[in-house]
This record gives sequence, structure tokens and C-alpha cells, in this order.
Amino acid sequence: MSAILIPTLSRLSRSAILLWSGIAVFVVLMYWDGLAYLVEQWLSQEEYSHGFLIPVIAVYLLWQNKDALQKLECRGSWWGVAVVTAGLGLFLIGELSTLYILIQYSLLIVLAGLVITFAGLAGLRATWVPLIVMLLMIPLPNFLYQGLSSQLQLISSELGVAVIRFCGVSVFLEGNVIDLGAMKLQVAEACNGLRYLFPLFTVSFILAYMFRAPIWMRLLVFVSALPITVLMNSFRIGAIGVLVERWGPAMAEGFLHDFEGWVVFMLSMLVLLAEMWLLARLAGDRRPLNDVIGLTWPAPSPRDAAVTYRNAPLPFMVVAGLLVSVMVVAVSLPTRAEIIPSRQSFSEFPTQLAGWQGHTERLEQVFIDVLKFDDYLLADFAKGDEAVNLYAAYYASQRKGESAHSPRSCIPGGGWEIRDHSTRPIAGAQVAGAALEVNRVLIQKGETRQLVYYWFQQRGRVITNEYLVKWYLFWDALTRNRSDGTLIRLTTMLEPGEELGVGDRRLTDFARTLVPELHPFVPD
Repeated sequence: MSAILIPTLSRLSRSAILLWSGIAVFVVLMYWDGLAYLVEQWLSQEEYSHGFLIPVIAVYLLWQNKDALQKLECRGSWWGVAVVTAGLGLFLIGELSTLYILIQYSLLIVLAGLVITFAGLAGLRATWVPLIVMLLMIPLPNFLYQGLSSQLQLISSELGVAVIRFCGVSVFLEGNVIDLGAMKLQVAEACNGLRYLFPLFTVSFILAYMFRAPIWMRLLVFVSALPITVLMNSFRIGAIGVLVERWGPAMAEGFLHDFEGWVVFMLSMLVLLAEMWLLARLAGDRRPLNDVIGLTWPAPSPRDAAVTYRNAPLPFMVVAGLLVSVMVVAVSLPTRAEIIPSRQSFSEFPTQLAGWQGHTERLEQVFIDVLKFDDYLLADFAKGDEAVNLYAAYYASQRKGESAHSPRSCIPGGGWEIRDHSTRPIAGAQVAGAALEVNRVLIQKGETRQLVYYWFQQRGRVITNEYLVKWYLFWDALTRNRSDGTLIRLTTMLEPGEELGVGDRRLTDFARTLVPELHPFVPD
């Protein structure tokens, strides 16, 4: 007589459910500020608006994997305590520095640690996909976003112009500006493709996970989101250029512009699905696409299954106490309102500097909206036949994503090529008792050359390295409760045949004159 195998399912005991519920409440309360700011980012930044769907998708993926979850033995691991401790340490650093991105990453680390303390590494293997999906709902750090955005703008502009020319329309490209003759189209951040890339990356990751195919095919599906986005966005830019040429500027504005973006995203989705269908056919899989993807509902649990109720293991209970302790500490921390130092507005900046006569200019609103500074100065200064352009952008707070855009990222957007980059000390110029050092950049567009000096003057420091700027931003937010800072850029035109040394002397002379005048406008 053969033995009858009775399936066994694992479920949470009543005490474990209560403990999980209590921890969930504590976690939500602890991370409320970080979660509220995350929702604010989803509402204000279209490229992250898909974030509202990601928690729902994560819950669905958990439910789809319920068979594996029900078979877990729930043997907690003390490694999870270490993971939770690391996550809570990051949370406290984020609270003290009020850098929300640290708090948001901390939440995912704590969730992973809770899973490990309750169900061990087997539990993490069963839940790692929903955790990674939730990672995709957190916006990139601003300096990474800026670098990626500027590169995608250039690529999209070049490919978009190729589409326009293919359609027989005469066009000239200068950086991110597409000149159609009758009008110019600015390929700004709204057209860089990131509004498609981040949602499409999320979708491609989920589809790659569900794709019933060899691992190399699944990886190909995931990484293909980038070229698909770039190509489709470039096609959109090209199509807008052709439509503007034929029917006027209205084709690039308002509802039609947004509708075109929605259509391109849906077409990108179809291309991704077509890629999966083609890969399946090449592998000899003739099943319908929904079977290939594995988009199925989990089977109901067997009615005759033996149920084992799992209590919370000791590591999980230790972590519960740790969470309560950290929440008490977080609540008892003094409220750290960010210090915004007093300063004079750049509108009061003198237009005469030791022989240099200045004339202020205004930026177009489209650039002000992108740069998101709190105050700025744009002025042309001249002394005899020498001329220098001064640009300074002041940020009262750089904690919420509004920070200085590095000229190394922005210069190529104007069609300029960086021919040389180095750092250079400015003899005779000091900031807060330290010698001034600047980035020296030679740029060229056709036969036109310019020499650029720029530096970041932030909270009494002069910094030339963009990554050190981010480090000191974190450190000063943590230790000084400040994140204000200023980008200062000096530019001079080099006449045909003019030696670089002449331009260096001109900028050095102006920098020596400028630096002492900056003190009331750029707080130490």
C-alpha cells in the first residue's frame, strides 16, 4: 500500500500576526517623513510618477509567490539583526542630516533585515524581487540624475535630428538646440527620455523576472529598456520637429506634446513585448505570450493541507525591541530645522569692481525652472578691451534635490566640446583663509574658443571636485545642519590666435578682484 502524501502549509500564528502588525505600525511612524517626501517626489516629478504603482506591484509579486512563502519553515537568522541594525543606523544618520534619500534606502534595508530575522536567508530568496522592485521607486541622487539627464539630452538631440533630416527637413543642431530656421526647439530635461526610462526599467525588470526563458534572455530584456527608450524618445523628438516644420509651433506645446509622450511610452512597451516574443520564438517556444511571461494567478491552497503555525523566532522579537528603542531615540531627538544663513541678495552686487565695469543680464525662465536656484547673478564685466562673463548660482538648501549643476554636465548641452580640463590655483585670492583653486576648462565650438574657470564655494570651503561637493554636503548637513552653497563660473572669449595664457591672465585678474566682493553674498 502506497503512502498518501499530505501537503503541509506554513502560516503565521496569532501572536506572530500581532507582532508583525505592531512592527508595521512602528515602521510607518518612524519613516513617515521620508515616505511623505517620497510621495511628494512622485507627484512633482513625472519621471517618478509610476512610484504609486510599485507598492501594489510588490504586493502582487509576493502574492504570486505565496506557494513558496507558505512552505517556509520560518527559522530566523541572527544575520537579520545585523542587517536591521545597519538600516537603523542609516535611518538615524538620515534623520540627523535630514537627507531623505538615506531614510528611504534605510527603509528597504530594514525590511530585508526583518525578513531574514523571521524566515532566514530562505525568506530573503523568496522575497528579494519585491524588495528590488521597491528600490526602483526611490529617485536617483540628484547629481547622478543630472549627469544621466545631460547625456540623454545630447544623444536624443543627435538622433532626433537624424530623423528630421531623413524626412527631408533642413535642420541645424547646436548642443541641445534644434534649429529649424523658423524656430528653435530646446531639448530640455522634459525631453531627455528619463520620463520613459525609469518606468520602462521597472516594467522590464518585472517582465524579465517573469520571463520563462534562459537567464541571458532575461538579462537582455532588462538592459534593452535603455536603448529602446533612447531610440523611441529620439523618434519622438524627430517627429515633433517634422510636425513643427509642417504645421507650426503648436505641435510642440500643450496637450499634444504630452499626448505624444504617452504614445511613445506605450510604443516602447510594445517593442519590449515584441522583443520577448521574438526571443521566445528563436528559442523554439511557441506558447502564447502570456504563458511565456508567466503572468498567472497562483493556485488556491489545498483544502486538505496540514497547517503548521509559525511563531515569531527570537531574532525577530529582538529586532522588534530594537525598533521600539530606535523610535524612542528618534522622537527624543531635538527638531533640527535647517540653518539658512543670512546674506545679501545678488541684486545688490556691485557693477564696478576695481576697473571692471559690469552689466547684469537675466536668464530665460526655462533655464531658471531647470536650475532651481534660490538666487543668481549673471553679468558681463569689461575692462578696456577685456571681457569676462560672471555667473553665480546660490542654493539656500541642497537637501531636497535642488543643487548646483556642474558645468562639466551643462557645457556640452550648448554644443561646446571640452578640449581640456585641469585645476589651477589663483595666486593672491583666498576664501575663508584658504587659497582659491578653480577648475580650468577650455571649450570649443567650431573655431570659437572660450576659457572657463569655475568652483563650488560652499559653507566656507572652495571645492573643485563634484563628488567632494556631495560628501561635504552630507557631512555639513549632519554636523552643521547647513547645506547652502554657491557655484561660481567665469568665462572669457578667446580671440582667433589668442594664446591661452592671455585668457588665464584675464580670468585670474578678475577672480582676484571678485573673491573679496563675494563674502556678503556667499556665507562662510
